[in-house]
Amino acid sequence: MTLNLFKQLSYALFAALVVFILLTFKQYGISNDEQVQHVYGQLLLKFYGSGFTDQSAFMYKNLYLYGGFFDLIAAILEKILPLWVWDIRHLLSAAFGYAGMIAVYKCTRELADERAAFLAVLLLCLTGAWTGAMFTHTKDVSFGACMAWALYYTILVSRHLPRVPLHLSLKLGVATGLALGLRIGGAFAVIYIILLVLIAGLLNAGTFKHRLSYYWQSILSLLPAGIAAFCLMAIFWPWAVMGLSHIFIAAKSFSHFAFNMNTIVDGVFVSIGDVPRTYLLQYLSVRLPEVFLLGLLSAAVILLIKIKKIRPANHLPDISVAIAIITPLLFVLYDRPALYNGVRHFTFIIPVLSIAAGIGLSTAFDILNPYKKLRLGLIAFCILLTSNTIYTLYALHPYQYVYYNYFAGENFKKDVHDWEGDYWSSSLIDATKLLKFYIDAEQMKLPKSHKKIYSVAICAEPFQGRAYLDKRFTITEDWVAADFYISSTNMNCDKVLKGKIIGTIERLDTSLAIVKDRRNLTGEDRRPHAAPRD
Repeated sequence: MTLNLFKQLSYALFAALVVFILLTFKQYGISNDEQVQHVYGQLLLKFYGSGFTDQSAFMYKNLYLYGGFFDLIAAILEKILPLWVWDIRHLLSAAFGYAGMIAVYKCTRELADERAAFLAVLLLCLTGAWTGAMFTHTKDVSFGACMAWALYYTILVSRHLPRVPLHLSLKLGVATGLALGLRIGGAFAVIYIILLVLIAGLLNAGTFKHRLSYYWQSILSLLPAGIAAFCLMAIFWPWAVMGLSHIFIAAKSFSHFAFNMNTIVDGVFVSIGDVPRTYLLQYLSVRLPEVFLLGLLSAAVILLIKIKKIRPANHLPDISVAIAIITPLLFVLYDRPALYNGVRHFTFIIPVLSIAAGIGLSTAFDILNPYKKLRLGLIAFCILLTSNTIYTLYALHPYQYVYYNYFAGENFKKDVHDWEGDYWSSSLIDATKLLKFYIDAEQMKLPKSHKKIYSVAICAEPFQGRAYLDKRFTITEDWVAADFYISSTNMNCDKVLKGKIIGTIERLDTSLAIVKDRRNLTGEDRRPHAAPRD
């Protein structure tokens, strides 16, 4: 009865998510990378439409280093749907995020029960770095969703090794191929299955001969997965198969991609190529909701208590999840790749962590069954933490992706000062409205013949301003001459240009973006200055 209740709660949560997506997908601002990504998708469409003769997609910036699965779909949908292209992308991205949540539900139900599955999805919903990001982080969330499905099929495969049914092998190949069709990081899914097979052979085959047989059977049964993955990768990332070295070039780029840019860690500015090895762990510790961290802590404590009683050979599905958590974290600690934007490039680990956290909380409730007061206390504490997170996410809407927990700082203003804030400049969607309202009010006092074009400098990609401003405005790269300045407050970019603040986008008493009128400035006051590192 109780399990059926949690099943119904899960379905209700999924239904509520659909309503939330459909009601809000137009409220999210365009992200910095969306234009180049969409152009890449259009160029890939030309590549196929020209019979493979138009190869401009592979000469467009550095986008050839990435797969175009998402962007190709978006380019096709642009020709079909009667929606603004950026709304199409955000709706499509949210659909991927939703699919990732379904994968989390199915993974957790496979490992535990309906209650744990409900808790895992709920925790993922409460995570701004997923639900807030799933509209605008088009490459990261779609990749995370594909990786979550690859993990699901890896879990199912673990129950059948070394003789994996053909249909399971193909499904694993499809999920992995789609992940590779987004970015080279899909190779993690390949690494997961390889490690799983190696560990399974060590645990289940006693002699060297038996292990060789076990590995050979596993390779043969997973060969369809490899073929399917390669074919899908080739379709959505054709550059990867156009040269023998291309995969290695992309892998090296992913590992050591660096340019002249800074990030911030607990108030300290640092070059993205010099981030500490603990960068990802630090950001996870402040970006995940407190109740999520409590679930992870519960899972870790329970594992330590029970580890001596566990027979690893009977827990290959659980080992699959452990591999998917530990491998990317060890990669970051060992390889120390260039990182920025917090957890963004490793968004794909968040769904896996939610699985562990959901199971951790559910198991903790079971362990405390004999201790009614402690159990009720834990439940009440979880409800309190959940309610606080829901309130915070509601107050941040539609900028939930800048959510930070209690451990980030004493208040939200300090959080976005000491850690990365609105790095996508999504708040420009509302900041541009403030500028238009300001000029509307000003023009009401001017003669109708007044036709001035106002120049606007933006601390973001120019198209993010053009997309929202009307013909009265032009985006300029001549910041000295700009009439107005629009910027998010991330990394103090709002302080690069002076001006009278005429509008502020605020959440939780904290400025996320500003609009400045610069028309009365003269001389040195008009010149840009380096963003302060305070």
